[in-house]
Amino acid sequence: MAMDEKLIKKVIEEVLKEMKLNNDKPEVKTSSIADETGNMTLTEVGTFAQGKAPNEVVIGLAAAFGKHQTKTIIGIPHDQVLKEVIAGIEEEGMNYRIVRIYRTSDVAFVSHDSAKLSGSGIGIGIQSKGTTVIHQKDLFPLSNLELFSQAPLIDLATYRQIGKNAAKYAKGESPAPVPVKNDQMARPKYQAIAALLHIKETQYVDSDKKPQEIKVEFK
Repeated sequence: MAMDEKLIKKVIEEVLKEMKLNNDKPEVKTSSIADETGNMTLTEVGTFAQGKAPNEVVIGLAAAFGKHQTKTIIGIPHDQVLKEVIAGIEEEGMNYRIVRIYRTSDVAFVSHDSAKLSGSGIGIGIQSKGTTVIHQKDLFPLSNLELFSQAPLIDLATYRQIGKNAAKYAKGESPAPVPVKNDQMARPKYQAIAALLHIKETQYVDSDKKPQEIKVEFK
């Protein structure tokens, strides 16, 4: 999806406006949270339990995903992103669980925390702007199995393949890395909005809150 300068400016203004509105609102804490966005409802059902099943992949969502932000940096709805990742996992005959990681907005740590909670030791981390990582629990946080750092270049087919590859790693296979597009202009073109979206995500980080298990329902 192409973004001209006027559209980028408009998105930045909207993000800044929403951030101000959120800062002005009193914080409301509830014990059970259900967030409905687009064609998806995400419900927190309690603290995420350490996985024991070797046939699972844990999908880790950053704090604002599908909640305070609902689309990637290029406008792909979060429900479609999650649906494709899940489909890729299931196509390989593996199961999935979803966790929301609150302690950090860094996708490297979101994915690594997810991998450590996974019975297979494999996890996927997804930031709200779309950046994604496939991680393994025995690796250092800033190392990974596959990194998809250029969110503007990730489409739905890539998200599905990310799910498939994560499932293959969980089965002990060594798949070929997911093909990624390369555009040297993507970083400077989207740098400002990417920074703002990351700042917005970081607003919802809570270092005292444990990882929460998420139940997803698609409409």
